[in-house]
Amino acid sequence: MKNFTVCALSLLTLLPAGGIAWAAPADYQLEQVLLFSRHNLRAPLATNGSVLEQATRKPWPQWQVAGGELTTKGGILEVYMGNYTRAWLAQQGLIKADACPDAHRVFAYANSLQRTVATAQYFVTGAFPGCDIAVTHQDAMGTMDPIFNPVIANGSEAFQKAALTAMQATAKQQDLTAAWQQLDKIVDYKNSPACKGKKGCSLESTENSFSAKPGAEPGVSGGLRTGNALVDAFTLQYYEGFPADQVAWGQIKTPEQWQQLSAIKNGYQDALFTSSAVAADVVAPLLDYLRSQLMDNGDDAPQVTLMVGHDSNIASLLSALKVKPWTLPGQYEKTPIGGQVVFQRWLNKKTQQPLLKVEYVYQTADQLRNATPLSLKTPPQRVTLQLEGCTTDANGFCDWQQFSAVLNDVLKNKQMQTSVAPEARAAADSAAQDKAAQNTTVAAQAKAAAEKAEADRIAAEKAAKAQAEAERVAAEKAAEAKASAEKAEKEQAAADREAAEQAAKQKAAAQQERAAGEKAAGTAHGAASNSQGGAGQAQ
Repeated sequence: MKNFTVCALSLLTLLPAGGIAWAAPADYQLEQVLLFSRHNLRAPLATNGSVLEQATRKPWPQWQVAGGELTTKGGILEVYMGNYTRAWLAQQGLIKADACPDAHRVFAYANSLQRTVATAQYFVTGAFPGCDIAVTHQDAMGTMDPIFNPVIANGSEAFQKAALTAMQATAKQQDLTAAWQQLDKIVDYKNSPACKGKKGCSLESTENSFSAKPGAEPGVSGGLRTGNALVDAFTLQYYEGFPADQVAWGQIKTPEQWQQLSAIKNGYQDALFTSSAVAADVVAPLLDYLRSQLMDNGDDAPQVTLMVGHDSNIASLLSALKVKPWTLPGQYEKTPIGGQVVFQRWLNKKTQQPLLKVEYVYQTADQLRNATPLSLKTPPQRVTLQLEGCTTDANGFCDWQQFSAVLNDVLKNKQMQTSVAPEARAAADSAAQDKAAQNTTVAAQAKAAAEKAEADRIAAEKAAKAQAEAERVAAEKAAEAKASAEKAEKEQAAADREAAEQAAKQKAAAQQERAAGEKAAGTAHGAASNSQGGAGQAQ
């Protein structure tokens, strides 16, 4: 095993202890936490040239990292999650807000892929800035750690037959017709390279073929595999912050569309990893390791354990534990990017009874797309999960012994893969020995990511203020122009009215003058006639 120590720089201000958070009942004390996290934002696994390009003729946008690798934004999002988690743990009294925890009290362990190791490193940087916290993983990067590898262990013919039957039955129970029709339209599947020379070609009509081979992950070929890859790519584009006209070529515009399409991706996961027989088999090594960390190590157990794996791990884990159906408000994925299943051991100090609480802590789709900084006042979502075999009270607690019985029942008679799982104490104690240049690089990357996030936030606020000011000035100018136009219109109307009145007066005066002239002329003519008459009588 290899220990990566992130010499995390003090690049983030610790969150305040106050704020909006769930409050434990009086006399309840948090004693231990195990966070099982899905890695954060990555580039699509189905890279260009593979299933994506076969499914459509449309061009795919380019990513800045290789397929499957954690993106810079994924690192920023994980720093935010780590920062929030530190504040929450301090609020619950499990760690101190202003000091590094003891090395053997915090343990981080990731699957040996770039996206999982990097996620753990960014989380540690956000949660414990300025502290030396080891991130443990296998030496052979790019290979699956047996603890996180969801492969089938049972090699019997009877199990394989039962597993195939269960996967097929789960797939048939899903009503995805509307989702398939929408996806066909978005990618123009009938004109895709995959449909060349075929009549009536559609994703829904492409037959699914399931596999359940020992030593391999449960698998499927056909429409379900292609549909999962397509919806996964669209979802990651949305989270990464691609412009709206580049996310699925601008054709997903409503939450209802996202909800409908995500049913394909959720259905893929359910079919492969959540049937009871398959889930219990593929998750056994992981569940056995969780049991050792939560049940077997006693006072030597870390107070805080972070494990970073995959959505398939979480899907099979929750299914094997028989977690009752749950919904995640604000999310379309059942096991969202960066989401954590948080196992918590509490103590009722009055009764000395140990209790379990399990929560799903995750960022909403909008929080992921907007890269919303997390705090106790602007937290991620928290949803309490309930296990069928562990009676849960109104506050979400169940008896620790019942939880232990559930774990033991799931693991009974299960075959385990050869395990190279690390010992938490040994891994933590060796942290100080591994402060290589690669760790400094990761810390620098985390610092750069956090600084970029802050710069982006400041730029966005500045742009928003500038836009608001421009809109205000434009509105004032428009109001002034409108008032000026109205004033000019009134003045013109008054001038026109005055001119009309003046013209009318002039016309009346002219008429009066003409009448007076005519009257005067008539009088003069009468006088002349009288003079002529008088003259005649005198001769």
